[in-house]
Amino acid sequence: QVQLVESGGGLVQTGGSLRLSCAASGSIDSINAMGWYRQAPGKQRELVARITSGGSTNYADSVKGRFTISRDHAKNTVYLQMNLQMNSLKPEDTAVYYCNADVRTPDRYLDIWGQGTLVTVSS
Repeated sequence: QVQLVESGGGLVQTGGSLRLSCAASGSIDSINAMGWYRQAPGKQRELVARITSGGSTNYADSVKGRFTISRDHAKNTVYLQMNLQMNSLKPEDTAVYYCNADVRTPDRYLDIWGQGTLVTVSS
């Protein structure tokens, strides 16, 4: 069983910063790529940032220069942790942020989602 657990959401004022984390654990052989998506009320889910196993990154134009995605090595029961440092936050960044991972287990490939964490930016 594989799971993604997100943390770090909350309420922040415009111009502030937050750091989101996503911990991947379980029966994992490898992770091809991980990413952050967000969904604002009444809008479709959109890609925020993504990082591959080779370290390549891509960002939505709306967050370039403000958000940084990164990975941490495995610790204890966590196979891999992905982080999203969000600076200079704007009210339009308000959304539920979801972690996503392309995971290879001993017997299958999985596209896994976390439960989501709410980020609210007040004006």
